[in-house]
Amino acid sequence: MSEYRPPSAARVVVGVSGTLGGSTALARAAVEAGRRGAELWPVLAWEPPEGDLVGRRFPATTALVPEWERLARERLVAALREVFGGVGTGLPGQALVVRGAPGPALVRLADREDDILVVGAGQRGRLHRALWPSVSRYCLAHALCPVLAVPPSPLEAELAAVHRRNALRLRLDTGRLEREFATVPPEGS
Repeated sequence: MSEYRPPSAARVVVGVSGTLGGSTALARAAVEAGRRGAELWPVLAWEPPEGDLVGRRFPATTALVPEWERLARERLVAALREVFGGVGTGLPGQALVVRGAPGPALVRLADREDDILVVGAGQRGRLHRALWPSVSRYCLAHALCPVLAVPPSPLEAELAAVHRRNALRLRLDTGRLEREFATVPPEGS
């Protein structure tokens, strides 16, 4: 006679990148896990800076792998602290650092039908899509479970615009700010 094993708990697997969009996805994944009574699995996938192919061609770079993995763990811990105020999420599950391209690594981990994979939808500009592969598009195309693509926060676009202006040493448009604040009624009115 076989031993009874309760079905494994549903999981919410979320890709963590250390970006504002990744933090938004992590916060949304925690809400989903809490709502569904599921485990939360934050996952940070990493690759060597020049990819695994360079590591095979130049074996001397393999000595740096432990350092790169340590940096990835630090980035995951920083993301958890930013969203939850500490390393603990307050939910069952486990945080993982895995070596590999983010899209395939996330799809490989979220391999159960009752899993939910949460990813940030990322930048929407044409140049960005042309230069960097989209993790969210990969996951939507290849995952066996439902995928929740969390759009970027509107604040992220505003911060990117300010960053571009600073990088180009352009003046801040204070007139626009004054017009926006002029339309806000004072408190107590």
